[in-house]
Amino acid sequence: MISEKILRPVLFLAVALVHGLLIVFLAFNVGASVMGAGSEEARIMKLTDIEEEPPPPPAPEERPVVEEIAETMIETDTPPDQTVVAAGTLLTTSQAGEDYLPMHRVSIPPRFDERLITQALIYPPIALRSGIEGRVILELFIDRTGRVQRITVLQENPAGRGFGEAAVRAFEGQRCSPAEANGEPVSVRYRYPVAFRIR
Repeated sequence: MISEKILRPVLFLAVALVHGLLIVFLAFNVGASVMGAGSEEARIMKLTDIEEEPPPPPAPEERPVVEEIAETMIETDTPPDQTVVAAGTLLTTSQAGEDYLPMHRVSIPPRFDERLITQALIYPPIALRSGIEGRVILELFIDRTGRVQRITVLQENPAGRGFGEAAVRAFEGQRCSPAEANGEPVSVRYRYPVAFRIR
């Protein structure tokens, strides 16, 4: 066996020799490639015309579909069950034909029991874990008996965190004191802000 005193210097010399050879080899290759770069002839590129494909034929012209009109008309005494509205118009009548008045035509607004709303309001778990607070503006369609018939989310900030759904769930099936106009209970469209705060 070779002693450790001899083995260490031999290994050191072997590693130094390999490194030295590697440096010489790299220096020789770099020098050769630099010298050979100047002797390479310049290449000439030629531009040629390529035949282009003809454009696709035009699409056949679409003809509007014309519905045939019945030759005989049937008259009835009852009006149809449908209501025609312009595009983008919010239909504000319920199935029972009840008109929902806007708030400016109401003398006394509807009054909710705030305790019941607070108890029914559940903070969205995703937003609660993230520490996010939010605000929702609902439009409540309240009939003349004080029952919430329909709910629309007008604004939700921030969106996509579950605040809108939580606010809608809190008001579903709720009752309130109905709105009044000229001393009579009326159906109304009522905007209601809901704030979600972490305590």
